[in-house]
Amino acid sequence: MKESKQHLQDLWLLGALRTRTGSRFAPGFPASVASVLSVVPVFFAALLTAATVHAATLHRGVGPEPDSLDIHTAQSLSALNVLRDLHEGLLTFDAGAELVPGVAASWSVSEDGRVWTFELHEAARWSDGRPIVAGDFVAGWRRALDPATASPTAALLDPVENAHAVRTGEAAVDTLGIDAPAPDRLEIRLERPLPWFGELLTHPVTYPWPGDSEGRYSGAFVLVEQLPGARLELKPNPHYREADTVALDGVTWHVIEQPDVELSRYRAGQLHITETIPPGRVDWLREQFGDELRIAPYLGSFFLAFNLRREPFADAPELRRALSLAIDRDILVERVLGSGEIPAWGLIPPGMPGWPEGREPPLPPGERLAEARRLYREAGYDEARPLRVELRFNTSLTHRRMAVAIAAMWKLHLGVQTGLVNEEWKVFIANRRQGRITEVFRGGWIADWRDAGNFLQLFESDGPGNYTFFDDPEFDRLMRRAARERGDERLSTLREAESLLLDEQVIVPLYYYVSRHLVDPAVRGFEDNPMDIHLSRWMALP
Repeated sequence: MKESKQHLQDLWLLGALRTRTGSRFAPGFPASVASVLSVVPVFFAALLTAATVHAATLHRGVGPEPDSLDIHTAQSLSALNVLRDLHEGLLTFDAGAELVPGVAASWSVSEDGRVWTFELHEAARWSDGRPIVAGDFVAGWRRALDPATASPTAALLDPVENAHAVRTGEAAVDTLGIDAPAPDRLEIRLERPLPWFGELLTHPVTYPWPGDSEGRYSGAFVLVEQLPGARLELKPNPHYREADTVALDGVTWHVIEQPDVELSRYRAGQLHITETIPPGRVDWLREQFGDELRIAPYLGSFFLAFNLRREPFADAPELRRALSLAIDRDILVERVLGSGEIPAWGLIPPGMPGWPEGREPPLPPGERLAEARRLYREAGYDEARPLRVELRFNTSLTHRRMAVAIAAMWKLHLGVQTGLVNEEWKVFIANRRQGRITEVFRGGWIADWRDAGNFLQLFESDGPGNYTFFDDPEFDRLMRRAARERGDERLSTLREAESLLLDEQVIVPLYYYVSRHLVDPAVRGFEDNPMDIHLSRWMALP
């Protein structure tokens, strides 16, 4: 990034960090910026030529383009949301994110908690009318764990007998602990008892595999058209086992990466539900929309992550700590984001069952900057030799505001020169996975199920989601030990693992998410819940 452009960004953010105004925009927006942004909603409302929403078709924002609609290779939140409309697992969520039967009509668990047996619903059908059989799950799980598939979410199946060995190529796929004793019966054997295993079965990677044929779905809807970069159109699946309970004539998921554009389309009557809201505008949105603005607790964490395989951050925990201490989380959540987010000094979000309510800051506010500067100098950097670093993030107004604010704080407090790298989602995740050019990048995790281990497994040395390339034998040992434990003993071990991760400064926790949506009053069946999962099958329109 050119220095002149960086200077302008710093001036913008420093103004935002130091002032509050009564503007309808985020606190601290300069008048010149506000005057431009004030015409954005009107401009886009006039520009967009799509018809307003139809009464029986639900129009929803999905955020960025889904990275994949293959149940085994999809990993983005946008993809998972669409896949939950198109497919269904053994269990599923109701409108309040509580477990209810899916393809499985009933199930039982052995006394030792290791064997789960499922009886499939006799009415379970693929969208082509063929029965969904137990073998479809067996084939799907084997494909997910086959190293050739390179599934980024396959590690979620590691609790299953031999799953880890299959995933790492140390065992054949037919040794996996899943069998189909009969077409309507599925048996799964676990390495250890898992009370939350039922919630895992709501994740798309566990769904029955439709095979190589396109256009075959197990859920309440089928995909009838996908226009890349624009929308995905869904219609009800006539062969769905509870097709008579689906109230909608269709669902259209709209690809909209910029929250301001999404807001403009909501105001123009072209969306019933937004994926998010623009940062820093909660007060104005409350004033304009009242109860249509839905903000609720959410089991998710947002953080920065370091590539520990490359300089300057390999073997430099004190430098990483300096960068962390120089970031004011309170200013980020109050003035840059402004949507009710909670400042974070840990990975595991508040509300996790059995988990303490957040971590205290490591130092009092008045001591953090002095310690950050000391560590920065000890790492060999100063005004004459400033640290130069790239901060990488995917396209999003929220992410850009966050990145510019952090770059401004680093420069103001330490003298760091930060280049901001904005990438389209698919490019971003490819670079993050390969780790050849990443230095610092935005990270985050949304709970797949309500358990702290779901967050910590990201940093196991052989985990496919370990984009930091953290490789610590003690951390791995703690995670293996927690896998053998239960109850309070297990939670205590997981807390040790989180403490080690934070002590090593692998990530910079920034904030805990809240769910943020605008929901048209005409929509029935949308319920706030801590998983922020809202299946279209539970919704209805007049």
